[in-house]
Amino acid sequence: MLDTFVEMVTWGHEQVVFCNDPETHLRGIIAVHSTVLGPALGGTRCWTYDSTEAALYDVLRLSRGMTYKASVAGMDLGGGKAVMIKDAASPPTAETFEKYGEFIESLGGKYVTAEDVGTDEAAMNAIRRATRHVTGGVYEGGYGDPSPITAIGVFEGIKAAAESAFGSDNLAGKTVAVQGCGHVGSYICKLLHEAGAKLVVADIDAKRVQKIVEATGAATTDVKKVLTTQCDILCPAALGGVLGDKSIPALKCRVVAGAANNQLVEEQRHARALQDRGVLYIPDYAINSGGLIHVGSEYLGIPKDEALARAHRIGDTIRRIIATASEHGITTLEAANKMAEDRIADATRAAV
Repeated sequence: MLDTFVEMVTWGHEQVVFCNDPETHLRGIIAVHSTVLGPALGGTRCWTYDSTEAALYDVLRLSRGMTYKASVAGMDLGGGKAVMIKDAASPPTAETFEKYGEFIESLGGKYVTAEDVGTDEAAMNAIRRATRHVTGGVYEGGYGDPSPITAIGVFEGIKAAAESAFGSDNLAGKTVAVQGCGHVGSYICKLLHEAGAKLVVADIDAKRVQKIVEATGAATTDVKKVLTTQCDILCPAALGGVLGDKSIPALKCRVVAGAANNQLVEEQRHARALQDRGVLYIPDYAINSGGLIHVGSEYLGIPKDEALARAHRIGDTIRRIIATASEHGITTLEAANKMAEDRIADATRAAV
């Protein structure tokens, strides 16, 4: 059983808030990891969890990742995340999200939410009725769906990885296996297809797969088999925890670069395992930061065109991470973490 305070100390969290409202069937957890660089921004995930413990572990890990993501992306934001525990018998309504917005408002701006798995623009609009500390919805001044911008950043990161692994960022003729054809995954497939890549796609939703096949002529495979498909680049773009003791030895790719959060089951150990296998791993929180840049820019008042330009520069960030890893003989994950932690440490010293 997870001890909340022990886990907060272990992960370095500032605050964890449990939200409960029986009338609207709201059960949620908000985790504020760090506000050193600014308000803790991170999406709200609505998901069916096996236990409260599983939901707590998910939100703690995801929120810490958001701190590192914002830092590496150069945003003046901290890291947070929230999960709403989904009950199939009582799915969340607009009233559920509005009540949840009241909990966010009670934090006084320390936490800012946005879309994530299981939530959409309509949910953000409902939350906004109770708090202004939300971004990414459809309302006056809103920047809307962050998925296309996330995909652009991932695409730029894939090109940077290809340049390192294959000597060129030209993706024409390269085989890319994409696990997950949802909002972000479908946009990634579109960009890869336009760049001349050969696609192998998989998703639990057959309709999503069919749309990609019709648009790009992609080959298809099973959601589990896609991880071991013979390819140049593996692009996980669904849920996390896909790279571990069983899957890593079976990989048949040179590069792993995708949009999914928390791809590694055990971060340090499995980052090292990938490196030992000769697989170039691009840290997920660094390559998929386009969405954060998009919604964070809206909240901070950064013009939309500048947010787009920042997303296009994610490839340069990935090149720096790869170069740092090579220079110091460390994994790319360690290099990305160092970049994030150095910026946070500088901000902490400046505040003293």
